[in-house]
Amino acid sequence: MTDTLEEAVATSAGVGSGPLKVTHEIGSAIDVEYDGVQLARYVYQSDIDQFECPMPYFHPLRSLAGDLVTHNRPHDHRWHKGLSMTASHVSEQNFWGGGSYRPGAPGVGYVKLPNVGTLQHRGFDALEVGVDQVSFTEDIDWITQAGEHWVDESRAIVLRDFDPSDASWSIEFATTITNVRGEELRFGSPTVFGREQAGYAGFFWRGPREFAGEYTGGEILASGGLSGPEIMGQRADWLAFIGKHDLGENSSTMLFDQDPDNADAPAYWFVRRVPYAVVNPSIAFYDELVLQPGESFSRRYRLTIATGRWDAERIEAYRERHPL
Repeated sequence: MTDTLEEAVATSAGVGSGPLKVTHEIGSAIDVEYDGVQLARYVYQSDIDQFECPMPYFHPLRSLAGDLVTHNRPHDHRWHKGLSMTASHVSEQNFWGGGSYRPGAPGVGYVKLPNVGTLQHRGFDALEVGVDQVSFTEDIDWITQAGEHWVDESRAIVLRDFDPSDASWSIEFATTITNVRGEELRFGSPTVFGREQAGYAGFFWRGPREFAGEYTGGEILASGGLSGPEIMGQRADWLAFIGKHDLGENSSTMLFDQDPDNADAPAYWFVRRVPYAVVNPSIAFYDELVLQPGESFSRRYRLTIATGRWDAERIEAYRERHPL
């Protein structure tokens, strides 16, 4: 049986059967629980400051064990929002938040400019709750700070593969971005414009504080036998970030996957564990992605959240059982 989330709102109750429960706060957010644990909250409308780039995002995200695996609005980067779709450089505009990188600017090159836009929720085309998954499709308008509509985005998100025996679950995130500006759009990153090892652009995760640190931070693995911070700027089919939680003895594995049919697969990865934990399969690490008027590009990713430390062998076995 499939229920609509709109039906849940009339009684302010959760929809779902068995351990899966979904509650839709109309005009605000979607909450997903499994076996009494709030696994995900998708905030699609909020009143955050313009400098932080208002946009839809996931936070909190938790493992089936209840461990928190995202950070939101940290003091070092208030515009980092759990798990989100971002673009730091779009034809001189900023759909990421914070300062914009400009070569030659003081310090590390970031300047506060009146160019921070908004990813504005337009509506849901579908919101469905099944026995073992939650899915929704969403339309989003990318609006510049000056009020110009530059991008139509369509997202399809599925929360699925809830598996207590494997202590894991997944988010599939597909996006199609269309240029409606009327002239070309150029998607870039600080690395495109000269800052080394700063090629962030696109699907972006900010991890909890305890996952970061030179000596106590998380472990990074990737396909092809890659490991450690040197994965930054390299291509790989998948990347895993494994962190230890402060409370209790649990670790969590964050496995980031990409559709092999993505035009840029395998992606170049932006990843850090010092001074903070972040992962991003970049859409424009070294080179700009150029969209002509009316053109679109699509990307599809999966994030699997697992309790415990998964090694490369276990990751490959999981991917074989759950092809993307």
